Amino acid sequence: MSLSRKRRKELKRLRSTAEELWGSQQQVLEHANAVAREASRQLGQLTREEVVPRVRTSFDSYVRPTVDQARSLAKSAGGTVERSVGTALGSVLSIGDIANDARVRRAVERISPRAAAVVKQNKGPGAGTYFAIGAAVVAAAGVAYAVWQTFRADDELWVADDEPSPSATPTTTI
Repeated sequence: MSLSRKRRKELKRLRSTAEELWGSQQQVLEHANAVAREASRQLGQLTREEVVPRVRTSFDSYVRPTVDQARSLAKSAGGTVERSVGTALGSVLSIGDIANDARVRRAVERISPRAAAVVKQNKGPGAGTYFAIGAAVVAAAGVAYAVWQTFRADDELWVADDEPSPSATPTTTI
């Protein structure tokens, strides 16, 4: 295809204008990248200098006391449950031992032969047995929870005191 001389000149001018525009766009993009890098660096410094100390202070003043209070409540509740369940279990076992005593059976037979027959018929595990087993399981779970709370590592609960050194971040100038 043959173009007139005038068209070739116009196309040449258009091509050079497009190349200038392309070069200008490349410079603008380079400058935008430099500004974005500097903004990222400034944001990192602001985070280290302002945000991290505020978060740490807030954590120490609000979260840590609540966690410590919850831990002490859990420990005291575990101790209370352990004592209560232990007392109840001991009482149930004592009552069972008393009921199985031969002297108590003879006394019940003398008072009411029908009640003695009812007492003799209950040879299998009853509701009290299941209650005692359930109470023992709950007590064991409470003791296990208290032991777990006592011996677990608390490293993952706290924010690390070490901060990255400022010399480790690259610095760029615009």
